[in-house]
Amino acid sequence: MTRHGQLIGIGADAIAEYKRLHADVWPGVLAKITDCNIRNYSIFLKEPENLLFAYFEYVGTDFEADMAKMAADPETQRWWSHCMPLQRPLDSRAEGEWWAEMPEVFHHD
Repeated sequence: MTRHGQLIGIGADAIAEYKRLHADVWPGVLAKITDCNIRNYSIFLKEPENLLFAYFEYVGTDFEADMAKMAADPETQRWWSHCMPLQRPLDSRAEGEWWAEMPEVFHHD
């Protein structure tokens, strides 16, 4: 299992809609997240900075392949078409990233 932390901005005017969407995530999207070996997935909001922090655990063996499978899913693509316009990617993110990946610097069980 590998832990992942990610960060992205969100427009102040988009927070209510983002919360509304995530209060009732589509079943097909949730099923695809599970199918792609993502577990213990949470998104946190920090205001007034308007940052979203995502945490999840990946339990598969080929992260890139699983993320490609998720990205190819029509239901996930439709979900992203609602969420992505609300998000503000960080200028400092790596090439090819939407959510900026963050390295883990500490862990304690």
